[in-house]
Amino acid sequence: MGLHKEIEFENDICAHLAAHGWLYAEGDHANYDRSRALYPTDVAAWVQETQPQAWEILNKNHGASAEAVLLDRIRKQLDDRGTLDMLRHGVELLGLRQPVSLAQFKPALAMNPALQAKYAANRLRVVRQVRYSLHSENAIDLVLFLNGIPVATVELKSNFTQSVEDAVDQYRFDRHPRPKGQPAAEPLLDFPRGALVHFAMSNSAAMMSTRLLGAGTTFLPFNRGDNGAAGNPVNPNGHRTAYLWEEVWARDSWLEIIGRYIVTKRDSKKQITSIIFPRYHQLDATRKLLATVLAEGAGQKYLIQHSAGSGKTNSIAWSAHFLADLHDAQHQKLFDSVLVVSDRNVLDAQLQEAIFDFERTSGVVATIKGESASKSKELAEALSGGKKIVVCTIQTFPFALKAVQELAATQGKRFAVIADEAHSSQTGSAAANLKAVLSAEELQELADGGEVSTEDLLAAQMAARASSGNTGDAGITYVAFTATPKAKTLELFGRRPNPAQPAGPDNLPASFHVYSMRQAIEEGFILDVLKNYTPYSLAFKLASEGREWDETEVERGAAMKGIMRWVRLHPYNISQKVQVVVEHFRENIAPLLEGRAKAMVVVGSRLEAVRWQLAIDQYVKSQNYKIGTLVAFSGEVHDKESGPDPFTENSKALNPNLRGRDMREAFATDEYQILLVANKFQTGFDQPLLCGMYVDKRLAGIQAVQTLSRLNRAYPGKDTTYILDFVNEAEEVLTAFKTYYATAELAGVTDPHLVYDLRAKLDAAGYYDEFEVERVVAVEMDPNGAQYELNAALEPVADRLLKRYQAARKAWQDAQALKDAKAIQAAQDEMNSLQLFKRDLGSFQRVYAFLSQIFDYGNTAIEKRAIFFRRLLPLLEFGREREGVDLSKVVLTHHKLKNQGKRALPLGVGEPLPPLTDPGSGQLQEKEKALLAEIIDKVNTLFDGELSDDDKLVYVNHVLKGKLLESDILVRQASNNTKEQFSNSPDFANELMNAIMDALSAHSTMSKQALDSERVRDGLKDVLLGPAQLYEALRGRGEVSIRVPPGDDPQ
Repeated sequence: MGLHKEIEFENDICAHLAAHGWLYAEGDHANYDRSRALYPTDVAAWVQETQPQAWEILNKNHGASAEAVLLDRIRKQLDDRGTLDMLRHGVELLGLRQPVSLAQFKPALAMNPALQAKYAANRLRVVRQVRYSLHSENAIDLVLFLNGIPVATVELKSNFTQSVEDAVDQYRFDRHPRPKGQPAAEPLLDFPRGALVHFAMSNSAAMMSTRLLGAGTTFLPFNRGDNGAAGNPVNPNGHRTAYLWEEVWARDSWLEIIGRYIVTKRDSKKQITSIIFPRYHQLDATRKLLATVLAEGAGQKYLIQHSAGSGKTNSIAWSAHFLADLHDAQHQKLFDSVLVVSDRNVLDAQLQEAIFDFERTSGVVATIKGESASKSKELAEALSGGKKIVVCTIQTFPFALKAVQELAATQGKRFAVIADEAHSSQTGSAAANLKAVLSAEELQELADGGEVSTEDLLAAQMAARASSGNTGDAGITYVAFTATPKAKTLELFGRRPNPAQPAGPDNLPASFHVYSMRQAIEEGFILDVLKNYTPYSLAFKLASEGREWDETEVERGAAMKGIMRWVRLHPYNISQKVQVVVEHFRENIAPLLEGRAKAMVVVGSRLEAVRWQLAIDQYVKSQNYKIGTLVAFSGEVHDKESGPDPFTENSKALNPNLRGRDMREAFATDEYQILLVANKFQTGFDQPLLCGMYVDKRLAGIQAVQTLSRLNRAYPGKDTTYILDFVNEAEEVLTAFKTYYATAELAGVTDPHLVYDLRAKLDAAGYYDEFEVERVVAVEMDPNGAQYELNAALEPVADRLLKRYQAARKAWQDAQALKDAKAIQAAQDEMNSLQLFKRDLGSFQRVYAFLSQIFDYGNTAIEKRAIFFRRLLPLLEFGREREGVDLSKVVLTHHKLKNQGKRALPLGVGEPLPPLTDPGSGQLQEKEKALLAEIIDKVNTLFDGELSDDDKLVYVNHVLKGKLLESDILVRQASNNTKEQFSNSPDFANELMNAIMDALSAHSTMSKQALDSERVRDGLKDVLLGPAQLYEALRGRGEVSIRVPPGDDPQ
């Protein structure tokens, strides 16, 4: 029995196709026309059956040679225009009034019986062992034809004897379209005039290529994925790859792919440069989306979790085009327009090109860039002017979304909104709404020039509509594409397995479609960035050199932040890290990709970005390195220590050669190798040449994944990436990645009762009564209400609370003066409870805005509270006094960066995303009080590490001695005093301290720095006056004049 052989694999495929609408006959390879690369019988039969008049005219004009004339004309046009264009638009012949069509694709509307009959007449044929060449007897296992035109070739391998890689190698080495020494190319294999796609396939895996180039041919996986991994799942009924001939090559599916999916890319001369054939997950996602939208109608939400490297641009283009053309069973268009939000500049052009490719129709895509005087006019014209697809940037998105929502509500129009994973720092009118969906940390970053995503803007806009009682989005379908959905996005856009039941532990909202990070990595579309991850630990000590600390009590949290910020901005800290970054880049990154590799440095704030850029430039110049650096941040930075004028990206001091160019475009040139970023380009920035990342910023959860994933883009020859992390723990980073490695899932759903609990807590505080709530709501809901009425309703409540707070603050101040501990505590408790009340008002607003989109509360008391709290909250300006920390006396005495060793962090499936937990459950604790001395000691404990006094001699000889030799005072004193007298000079001690601080402030290349109070300074003095011979060197520089007593130098 030879069941294990390749021929049996062929038998299985052909038998299935023959039973499902394909033409197949043993021995039909004999009818293949090698020179024309056509199957003449089917070409003639197709034209005769579907265009009898054209066939009649051809026969009349050419007699017996009619078929040959047609075939020659088709071959010539295939050579000139390419296979896809011919199949979609036909071929013109002399004597015919209209082109001969070579295929009929399914019309969007099923209303024309003639077109339906023509569609049914398409002849799909599979032919085995096709000897395709005039120059050899090479045979291809399978060739797929559409009406006699070859559209796909297939090389098969049986797992029992070979693998899919052997099929790939057969294409690369034995199926060259232009073999050396051969006078002519092979039309079946040649691009773009031959088969559209070439499949390499085994029983378990499939690969595809749209252009054969010999050994340089690129094959991409065409597999379904196996539970989030690469490959295909076990098929209980046979071959793992059976989906290809059972689903993909099924008649309707295959004709749709050729007619609607395949896209040609052209250069400026309109020559075809490449053909895009959909990957399996793109085909699967778009088809499932369309089928579900058609079944459920407008008004649903779909979350598509596709990893980086999934080809989201094409997936979005296909989704937009297909949704714009979707008709229901009554032949009515489902959507008036499709709104796409994206910052991908290529998307607009790609959509235009793709649609022109499909329909030869231009002008169906409008782009709203907000460049004209009136965005609203631009939008209104596009949305009402028959534009099928409207593309807008993230900056105009809130505006466009509002317009779409209003048109849906007032005119009954229906829209599909496709949100790409875009990011922007210019939030404009959406900023106020964002508070409902962003965490405190995210809002803080936004304030420091950070970016916000479409995902957040969409959630914010929906939250704003929900809190205003306007939830009528029945006519709007939302489709959100993201690689890293947040828990809130999953709750808002995820689909419940049982839609009839509310979300719960057994009915968790989930993504509509998933293409996982794991599959993308295993299929080679992106790199695993955690393979070379090197964390650094920072050790430092602080002291208050020679002065008493004042005993002011400070709040530990504020002091900690202040001290850490001081250390992070300290010139010595920055200079040490700059040296590590630049030297690591030169040694490890620069040689990669034939010297074209680039790196990104991620810092914690815009101020740090300015200081880092100045430091890195100075270091690069001092070492005469040829490294170009750029720094990216939003807005202006005021830093008097670095310069008198505000800094921007275009400042000469920071990016002197940028000259107004787009940052992304400039960084893509060979002029620049290192890009520093602060709250910018950490998301949505694609630069495949990035091979290294240096992180000096706390990254948690999703932010770690998004930021480090800037490195994962594939590029020819790129197989290594490096991450050096000065701040984060390796285990925390790995945990964050594991969440998105397979499928992002929710651990649970937010409890809808949180709103009731918060309402009860706020009511119980006793700061307002039911009558006051009703009065505000009555004014708010009155269509004829006036602002003075609202003012009159709210003022008594706000005034009462503000006066209570002021009275408590005064009582606290009086009690402090009298040192009355009991009264201090009572006043403090009153202020704390009012602050807590205000914070809980904000929590209620956020939680209600979020949950009211998921749950129907149907409770007017809750709605009324939402209105009342929304109006009251802005009026409660209590003010909050924070006691600052006096850092003027603190100095850095020890500093050491320790490389903790390169490690590979193994990815695996991680923890699910936690839902929103109990907000408003906080209590304002009494401030934890501590002396500044204790806090500094605590910081030392936290960050203490291996600190030694090694290399003191080198440090003294090369750094301190040079500084001290520049001191005129010391030159004069050494010249006029004995060595013993000089060693006891207070000026020597002062100048030594100045030299130490100057060395810290400069960009020293020293690797170790250990200075510690009196003992170490005494040790340094000994070294300076001993083997360093400072005294002798100073005397050598000076001229003996009058004797100057130590400490009494004449001015």
